[in-house]
Amino acid sequence: MSARDAVRPPRLVATDLDGTLVHSDGSVTPRTKAAVLGVQEAGAVFVMVTARPPRWLHALADLVGAHGVAIVANGAILYDVVQRQAIRTAMIDPVVALEVAKAIRAEIPEVEFAIERSNRYGQEPRYLNRWPTPDDTLIAEIEELLAEPAAKLLVRHPSWHSDELLARVMPLVGQRVAASHSGGHSLVEISASGVSKAAMLADFAASQGISADQTIAFGDSLNDLPMLAWAGTSYGVANAHADVLAMVDVVCPTNDEDGVATVLEELFNL
Repeated sequence: MSARDAVRPPRLVATDLDGTLVHSDGSVTPRTKAAVLGVQEAGAVFVMVTARPPRWLHALADLVGAHGVAIVANGAILYDVVQRQAIRTAMIDPVVALEVAKAIRAEIPEVEFAIERSNRYGQEPRYLNRWPTPDDTLIAEIEELLAEPAAKLLVRHPSWHSDELLARVMPLVGQRVAASHSGGHSLVEISASGVSKAAMLADFAASQGISADQTIAFGDSLNDLPMLAWAGTSYGVANAHADVLAMVDVVCPTNDEDGVATVLEELFNL
Protein backbone atom coordinates (compact mmCIF):
# COMPACT_ATOMS: atom_id res chain seq x y z
CA MET A 1 0.00 0.00 0.00
CA SER A 2 1.24 3.52 -0.78
CA ALA A 3 0.32 6.95 0.49
CA ARG A 4 -1.85 7.38 -2.61
CA ASP A 5 -4.16 4.60 -1.40
CA ALA A 6 -5.24 6.67 1.62
CA VAL A 7 -8.33 8.86 1.58
CA ARG A 8 -7.21 12.14 0.05
CA PRO A 9 -7.01 14.47 1.69
CA PRO A 10 -7.61 13.44 5.31
CA ARG A 11 -9.48 15.84 7.56
CA LEU A 12 -7.24 15.14 10.57
CA VAL A 13 -3.50 14.48 10.74
CA ALA A 14 -2.25 13.12 14.08
CA THR A 15 1.40 12.51 14.74
CA ASP A 16 3.75 11.44 17.46
CA LEU A 17 6.75 13.71 17.97
CA ASP A 18 9.98 12.10 19.18
CA GLY A 19 11.22 9.49 16.74
CA THR A 20 8.46 10.42 14.28
CA LEU A 21 8.00 14.11 13.43
CA VAL A 22 11.11 15.29 15.30
CA HIS A 23 14.64 14.48 14.14
CA SER A 24 16.97 12.50 16.39
CA ASP A 25 18.73 15.73 17.38
CA GLY A 26 15.44 17.17 18.66
CA SER A 27 14.87 19.54 15.75
CA VAL A 28 11.87 20.07 13.50
CA THR A 29 13.13 20.94 10.02
CA PRO A 30 11.88 23.83 7.89
CA ARG A 31 10.54 21.26 5.44
CA THR A 32 8.42 19.61 8.13
CA LYS A 33 7.17 22.94 9.46
CA ALA A 34 6.18 23.97 5.94
CA ALA A 35 4.30 20.70 5.44
CA VAL A 36 2.43 21.07 8.73
CA LEU A 37 1.43 24.63 7.92
CA GLY A 38 0.41 23.55 4.41
CA VAL A 39 -1.89 20.88 5.85
CA GLN A 40 -3.62 23.47 7.99
CA GLU A 41 -3.88 25.99 5.17
CA ALA A 42 -5.60 23.25 3.16
CA GLY A 43 -8.29 23.09 5.85
CA ALA A 44 -7.23 19.93 7.70
CA VAL A 45 -6.72 19.71 11.45
CA PHE A 46 -3.21 18.90 12.67
CA VAL A 47 -2.64 17.61 16.20
CA MET A 48 0.50 16.48 17.99
CA VAL A 49 -0.05 13.36 20.10
CA THR A 50 2.91 12.69 22.35
CA ALA A 51 4.28 11.16 25.52
CA ARG A 52 5.92 14.50 26.28
CA PRO A 53 4.76 16.47 29.32
CA PRO A 54 3.06 19.82 28.68
CA ARG A 55 6.18 21.94 29.27
CA TRP A 56 7.94 20.21 26.35
CA LEU A 57 5.34 21.46 23.86
CA HIS A 58 5.83 25.19 24.31
CA ALA A 59 8.71 25.35 21.81
CA LEU A 60 6.38 23.88 19.17
CA ALA A 61 3.48 26.27 19.74
CA ASP A 62 3.76 27.55 16.17
CA LEU A 63 2.64 24.14 14.88
CA VAL A 64 -0.62 23.67 16.78
CA GLY A 65 -2.85 25.69 14.44
CA ALA A 66 -6.08 27.52 15.12
CA HIS A 67 -7.35 25.02 17.74
CA GLY A 68 -4.18 25.51 19.78
CA VAL A 69 -4.20 22.11 21.46
CA ALA A 70 -2.04 19.00 21.67
CA ILE A 71 -2.52 15.61 23.29
CA VAL A 72 0.27 15.03 25.80
CA ALA A 73 1.42 12.59 28.49
CA ASN A 74 0.35 9.59 26.38
CA GLY A 75 -3.24 10.81 26.21
CA ALA A 76 -3.68 11.79 29.86
CA ILE A 77 -3.89 15.51 29.08
CA LEU A 78 -5.57 17.57 26.38
CA TYR A 79 -3.43 20.68 26.54
CA ASP A 80 -3.84 24.22 25.25
CA VAL A 81 -0.29 24.96 24.16
CA VAL A 82 -0.94 28.65 23.52
CA GLN A 83 -2.67 29.34 26.84
CA ARG A 84 -0.40 26.85 28.66
CA GLN A 85 -3.20 25.14 30.53
CA ALA A 86 -4.79 21.70 30.69
CA ILE A 87 -8.23 21.46 29.12
CA ARG A 88 -9.01 17.90 30.15
CA THR A 89 -7.13 15.34 32.22
CA ALA A 90 -7.33 11.63 33.00
CA MET A 91 -5.09 11.09 36.01
CA ILE A 92 -4.02 7.99 37.93
CA ASP A 93 -5.74 7.61 41.28
CA PRO A 94 -3.05 8.04 43.97
CA VAL A 95 -4.10 4.91 45.87
CA VAL A 96 -3.92 2.77 42.73
CA ALA A 97 -0.64 4.34 41.64
CA LEU A 98 1.02 3.64 44.99
CA GLU A 99 -0.20 0.05 45.00
CA VAL A 100 1.24 -0.42 41.52
CA ALA A 101 4.56 1.21 42.41
CA LYS A 102 4.95 -0.99 45.49
CA ALA A 103 4.12 -4.13 43.48
CA ILE A 104 6.75 -3.26 40.89
CA ARG A 105 9.43 -2.45 43.45
CA ALA A 106 8.73 -5.65 45.39
CA GLU A 107 9.61 -7.70 42.29
CA ILE A 108 12.18 -5.34 40.71
CA PRO A 109 13.78 -3.53 43.67
CA GLU A 110 16.35 -1.65 41.57
CA VAL A 111 13.76 0.49 39.74
CA GLU A 112 13.27 4.18 40.53
CA PHE A 113 10.15 6.27 40.00
CA ALA A 114 9.20 9.71 38.74
CA ILE A 115 5.85 11.35 38.06
CA GLU A 116 4.36 13.91 35.70
CA ARG A 117 1.40 16.05 36.70
CA SER A 118 -0.24 18.58 34.44
CA ASN A 119 1.88 21.34 35.98
CA ARG A 120 4.76 19.71 37.83
CA TYR A 121 7.44 17.03 37.55
CA GLY A 122 8.66 14.96 40.52
CA GLN A 123 11.17 12.17 41.10
CA GLU A 124 12.75 10.01 43.72
CA PRO A 125 16.18 11.24 44.88
CA ARG A 126 18.08 8.49 43.03
CA TYR A 127 16.05 8.58 39.81
CA LEU A 128 18.30 8.88 36.75
CA ASN A 129 16.74 11.68 34.71
CA ARG A 130 18.25 11.95 31.24
CA TRP A 131 16.88 15.47 30.75
CA PRO A 132 17.40 18.71 32.70
CA THR A 133 15.02 18.87 35.65
CA PRO A 134 12.69 21.87 36.03
CA ASP A 135 13.49 24.37 38.76
CA ASP A 136 10.38 23.40 40.72
CA THR A 137 11.04 19.64 40.57
CA LEU A 138 9.59 17.77 43.53
CA ILE A 139 12.32 15.50 44.95
CA ALA A 140 10.67 13.03 47.31
CA GLU A 141 10.05 9.37 48.07
CA ILE A 142 7.32 7.58 46.18
CA GLU A 143 4.68 8.02 48.90
CA GLU A 144 4.95 11.81 48.63
CA LEU A 145 5.21 11.81 44.85
CA LEU A 146 1.93 9.93 44.66
CA ALA A 147 0.09 11.90 47.33
CA GLU A 148 -1.80 13.62 44.48
CA PRO A 149 -3.10 12.31 41.14
CA ALA A 150 -0.46 11.97 38.41
CA ALA A 151 -0.71 11.98 34.64
CA LYS A 152 2.12 9.46 34.35
CA LEU A 153 4.15 7.24 36.65
CA LEU A 154 7.61 6.72 35.16
CA VAL A 155 9.50 3.53 35.96
CA ARG A 156 13.24 3.59 35.26
CA HIS A 157 15.58 0.58 35.37
CA PRO A 158 19.36 1.08 35.46
CA SER A 159 20.10 -1.26 32.56
CA TRP A 160 17.21 -3.22 31.03
CA HIS A 161 15.88 -2.35 27.59
CA SER A 162 12.44 -0.77 27.70
CA ASP A 163 10.94 -3.84 25.99
CA GLU A 164 12.27 -6.13 28.73
CA LEU A 165 11.18 -3.78 31.50
CA LEU A 166 7.68 -3.51 30.03
CA ALA A 167 7.42 -7.29 29.74
CA ARG A 168 8.31 -7.62 33.42
CA VAL A 169 6.02 -4.80 34.56
CA MET A 170 2.87 -5.78 32.66
CA PRO A 171 1.96 -8.88 34.72
CA LEU A 172 2.64 -6.96 37.94
CA VAL A 173 0.19 -4.15 37.18
CA GLY A 174 -2.53 -6.14 35.42
CA GLN A 175 -5.56 -4.09 34.39
CA ARG A 176 -5.24 -1.57 37.21
CA VAL A 177 -3.32 0.85 34.95
CA ALA A 178 -2.13 1.15 31.35
CA ALA A 179 1.59 0.50 30.82
CA SER A 180 3.63 1.13 27.68
CA HIS A 181 6.83 2.76 26.51
CA SER A 182 7.74 5.44 23.99
CA GLY A 183 11.21 4.22 23.10
CA GLY A 184 12.96 5.88 26.03
CA HIS A 185 16.05 4.31 27.56
CA SER A 186 15.11 1.66 30.16
CA LEU A 187 11.82 3.42 30.78
CA VAL A 188 8.19 2.33 31.17
CA GLU A 189 5.36 4.86 31.34
CA ILE A 190 2.20 4.12 33.32
CA SER A 191 -1.14 5.91 32.87
CA ALA A 192 -4.59 5.46 34.34
CA SER A 193 -6.55 2.46 33.10
CA GLY A 194 -8.19 3.24 29.76
CA VAL A 195 -5.88 6.15 28.99
CA SER A 196 -4.12 6.09 25.64
CA LYS A 197 -3.24 8.36 22.78
CA ALA A 198 -6.12 6.75 20.87
CA ALA A 199 -8.77 7.45 23.51
CA MET A 200 -8.00 11.17 23.80
CA LEU A 201 -7.53 11.50 20.04
CA ALA A 202 -10.94 9.91 19.41
CA ASP A 203 -12.56 12.38 21.81
CA PHE A 204 -10.76 15.32 20.22
CA ALA A 205 -11.66 14.17 16.70
CA ALA A 206 -15.31 13.84 17.70
CA SER A 207 -15.27 17.39 19.04
CA GLN A 208 -14.12 18.49 15.59
CA GLY A 209 -16.77 16.43 13.82
CA ILE A 210 -14.14 14.10 12.38
CA SER A 211 -14.28 10.29 12.25
CA ALA A 212 -11.50 7.72 12.41
CA ASP A 213 -11.71 6.99 8.69
CA GLN A 214 -11.04 10.69 8.00
CA THR A 215 -7.88 10.55 10.12
CA ILE A 216 -4.31 9.55 9.38
CA ALA A 217 -1.77 8.92 12.15
CA PHE A 218 2.01 8.60 12.34
CA GLY A 219 4.06 6.85 15.01
CA ASP A 220 7.16 4.92 15.90
CA SER A 221 6.79 3.21 19.28
CA LEU A 222 4.60 0.92 21.36
CA ASN A 223 2.62 3.74 22.95
CA ASP A 224 1.52 4.72 19.42
CA LEU A 225 -0.07 1.34 18.62
CA PRO A 226 -3.61 2.14 19.88
CA MET A 227 -3.64 5.44 17.96
CA LEU A 228 -2.36 3.78 14.81
CA ALA A 229 -5.02 1.07 15.11
CA TRP A 230 -7.77 3.67 15.56
CA ALA A 231 -6.89 5.90 12.62
CA GLY A 232 -8.29 5.22 9.18
CA THR A 233 -4.79 5.05 7.72
CA SER A 234 -1.68 4.45 9.82
CA TYR A 235 1.92 5.31 8.99
CA GLY A 236 5.06 4.07 10.68
CA VAL A 237 8.39 5.76 10.10
CA ALA A 238 11.03 3.31 8.88
CA ASN A 239 12.97 3.66 12.15
CA ALA A 240 9.94 2.52 14.17
CA HIS A 241 9.73 -0.37 16.62
CA ALA A 242 9.25 -3.73 14.89
CA ASP A 243 5.74 -4.10 16.34
CA VAL A 244 4.75 -0.78 14.76
CA LEU A 245 6.18 -1.70 11.38
CA ALA A 246 4.28 -4.99 11.50
CA MET A 247 0.85 -3.37 11.93
CA VAL A 248 0.81 -0.06 10.05
CA ASP A 249 -0.78 0.40 6.65
CA VAL A 250 2.18 2.35 5.26
CA VAL A 251 5.88 2.53 6.10
CA CYS A 252 7.30 5.96 5.27
CA PRO A 253 10.88 7.30 5.42
CA THR A 254 12.57 7.74 8.79
CA ASN A 255 12.15 10.71 11.08
CA ASP A 256 15.61 11.92 10.11
CA GLU A 257 14.52 11.79 6.45
CA ASP A 258 11.40 13.91 7.14
CA GLY A 259 9.13 10.92 6.59
CA VAL A 260 6.00 12.68 7.88
CA ALA A 261 6.61 15.66 5.60
CA THR A 262 7.16 13.32 2.65
CA VAL A 263 3.69 11.80 3.12
CA LEU A 264 1.95 15.12 3.77
CA GLU A 265 3.49 16.68 0.70
CA GLU A 266 2.06 13.89 -1.41
CA LEU A 267 -1.36 13.72 0.18
CA PHE A 268 -1.94 17.47 0.12
CA ASN A 269 -0.04 18.25 -3.11
CA LEU A 270 2.28 20.59 -1.25
